[in-house]
Amino acid sequence: MLPANLISSDGHVYEPPDLWTSRIAVAFKERAPRIVEREDGDWWFCEGNSLVGTGVGAQTGRRFTKPKKLTLEDKFANVRRGAFDPLARVKDMETDGIWAEVIYPTAGRAVYSGVLDSLLLTAICSAYNTWLADFCSVQPKRYKGIAMINIDDVGEALKQLKLAHKTGLAGVMIPVFPADGKPYDSPDYEPFWALTEDLGIPVSLHTGTSRRSPGQPYADSTKAKPSMIATRDYRIRVSLADLIFSGVFERHPKLMVGSIEHELGWIPSFLERMDYTYTQGIYRKHWQRFKGAALPSDFFHRNIFCKLPARRHRYPRAQSHRRQRPCLGLRLPASGGHFPKEPRYPREDSPGRAGCRGDKDLE
Repeated sequence: MLPANLISSDGHVYEPPDLWTSRIAVAFKERAPRIVEREDGDWWFCEGNSLVGTGVGAQTGRRFTKPKKLTLEDKFANVRRGAFDPLARVKDMETDGIWAEVIYPTAGRAVYSGVLDSLLLTAICSAYNTWLADFCSVQPKRYKGIAMINIDDVGEALKQLKLAHKTGLAGVMIPVFPADGKPYDSPDYEPFWALTEDLGIPVSLHTGTSRRSPGQPYADSTKAKPSMIATRDYRIRVSLADLIFSGVFERHPKLMVGSIEHELGWIPSFLERMDYTYTQGIYRKHWQRFKGAALPSDFFHRNIFCKLPARRHRYPRAQSHRRQRPCLGLRLPASGGHFPKEPRYPREDSPGRAGCRGDKDLE
């Protein structure tokens, strides 16, 4: 039996077709993301780039019944209504035994790479955040929305952050990997870290949100190599290491950053390598030295929370690293989620049980 208060740390909406065309600023309306009907299904497009297919939201639960028939292609008509209707979603959550969800975008994730124009990206984020705030307002205690933030311009990002907080959204997401020349150890981001700490807003680094740089070719999801998917933890490791080694968490001890959908198995080796580099690596004069006896892994344990996938075979690796605050993510309505199979595991001895710290930070 599931706990009565199970919280999923990684739910997704599948955006309705008119989300951006009906809400984006007038100046960007013709360039807004929209669904294009093709012979191989309905696809989100923006700036001529294919962002994501509807298979992601239309094949909920198929991995249990027909896993070999999971595809990116499908029709929006087949997307589960709970993916975009807040009233229908409550019923799906009750079927799943979920009391509350932390909610991320689907097509919205892809615009960080699919859209180079920073002004357009900001407009896309703003329109999505407005829609999401309305969505969450239907069940404010059960829906905890994560705002999309364009951090290309830190000053503009601060405005987005304040508005997200004002409208009741529970957290924000920024690219898991920033554009070239703008790593997260840059002092340019300092006002952003300071404000998120002051407002008590956690920052999520979700897989699939890397910021494309000018001159870098766009690769849509249909062309993704299995090697890239299997090594997706590379980017989160670099970004977290930049934050830790540059002293961001020493300066902002209450700042919380989440690793979302990057699995957990890489963490023990990552922590060991950071501490080894700090204590035994050949020192460079520009390297940050922490106060006292603090190690890089100490900041990871204190300031990072990680989303745990609802797959039993991942648990043994997480068991010996409980301090990472793993949070169970059930991923409704994504095709990779567990719906409508009741997850038999979170057990009492599971690190993904309800009430994990990362979710409490979003309440």
